[in-house]
Amino acid sequence: MKNKILVIAPHADDEIIGCGGTIAKAISNGSEVFVVIATNASIGAPELFDEKAIDIVRQEALAAHNFLGIKKTFFLDFPAPALNAFPEYKISIELSKIINKLKPNILYLPHPGDLHQDHKAIYRASLVASRPQGEYSIKEIYCYETLSETEWAPRQEKAFVPNMFNDVTDFFEEKLTAMKFFKSQIKEFPHTRSTETFEALAKYRGATVGVKRAESFIVERIIKN
Repeated sequence: MKNKILVIAPHADDEIIGCGGTIAKAISNGSEVFVVIATNASIGAPELFDEKAIDIVRQEALAAHNFLGIKKTFFLDFPAPALNAFPEYKISIELSKIINKLKPNILYLPHPGDLHQDHKAIYRASLVASRPQGEYSIKEIYCYETLSETEWAPRQEKAFVPNMFNDVTDFFEEKLTAMKFFKSQIKEFPHTRSTETFEALAKYRGATVGVKRAESFIVERIIKN
C-alpha cells in the first residue's frame, strides 16, 4: 500500500536507528517518506557542538536519506540538548506547518520514555501538532525505539513495550548501510550505538514474532475509517 509517511527525529540519525528498515521497506512499496530533523545542537550548546560538527552530521543524514530514497529532509533549528527549557508550543507550531503542508497519513515519533529530554519534548510537541481536528487527521502514529536512549530510560519512566512489529528482513542491510553514512555518530561495540547492536536488536525483535529481522513500535494512535 502506498502511504505518505513522516518521521520526526529529535537528532540526525534517530530516524535511521528507530525505523531505517521500515523506511526502506515503505519506499520499496511505492510510499513517500519525509524526515524532520528537529534540532541544532550548535545553537543549544555551542560550548559542546560547533557549527562545523552539525554541518557534518547533517551532510551524513542527507547522504543516508538519499541512499534510501527519502523524498525530502526538513532541518529545524531548535536548541538541542536544551529542549526541556524551551517552549514546546514553538516546536508544535513549526511541526504543524510541515504536517499541514505534507498531510501524511502515517507518523513516526520518538518514545516518550527515552532518557534524553529532547526526545520527550519532540514527542509531546509532535502530538500537539498532529491532533485529529478538522477535515484532516493523521490516521496512524507509532513510537520507535532509539538505541542509546530508549534502553537507558529511568525506571520510573514509561517502558518501551512494543505492540507492533515490522518484518524488515529484506531491508535490514539497507538500514545498516544508511547508518554507516553517520561516521561521526557510530560507536564501537559493545556501545549500543553500534552496527552490531543494531543487528542484535533486529534479530531479537524478529525472533519475538518469528521473522529474521524486525523493527518494533508502540502504537500511539490508529484511526479506522
